[in-house]
Amino acid sequence: MPDDIVFSAQGLTKIYRTGDVEVVALRDVSLAVRRGEFVVLLGASGSGKSTLLNILGGLDVPSSGEVSFGDHRLTGAGEAELTTYRREHVGFVFQFYNLIPSLTVRENVQLVTDIASAPMDIDEAIGMVGLSERRDHFPAQLSGGEQQRVAIARAIVKRPDVLLCDEPTGALDVQTGKLVLEAIARINRELGTTAVVITHNAAIAAMADRVIVLGDGRIQRVTANAHKVSPSELVW
Repeated sequence: MPDDIVFSAQGLTKIYRTGDVEVVALRDVSLAVRRGEFVVLLGASGSGKSTLLNILGGLDVPSSGEVSFGDHRLTGAGEAELTTYRREHVGFVFQFYNLIPSLTVRENVQLVTDIASAPMDIDEAIGMVGLSERRDHFPAQLSGGEQQRVAIARAIVKRPDVLLCDEPTGALDVQTGKLVLEAIARINRELGTTAVVITHNAAIAAMADRVIVLGDGRIQRVTANAHKVSPSELVW
């Protein structure tokens, strides 16, 4: 595998079964993600975006197909091995922030450093998302966008190879969403962290290096973006 390939997936299919009912979430999906790329997974609800992201992040396993992180094969890995993979290589950002209410911004971010082998400075991570002046505040004292940026700082403080974001602006208004996207773009740009961002908002695709459009569990098209825009230029 080329050295610049972070993720390689071949023929991924995911079927969820409840009794006699089968739901096919992914259908024969193949893709590669390069180191340092900013990739947007675009598609309607139920298109398979979250299932694909969860498989790349080691939170779920495919029913069939192969997926690798660099030279490390994720398919067939045990739970302990996947836990180590997630802890050492992946930062997650979800639509909902999952902050601990009784801890300050700094304390929420610090939690992750206790399990990271070579974390960055806590205040550096908080500064990268523009919250240095809010580091001693509690989540209830923050806006939704600020809480999401805390979640991003928490994800990046362990210096992950990849940042996987599932609808990070889904619960935010347009202007606040742009601030969150700017934080993700800055991390991708300045740290070289590979970013894969799920959205159903087609406007966000304009800031990606590459856009992968999913529908009905399949990749419908892949588009390279030669003229990326900054989040502040997005028109939603």
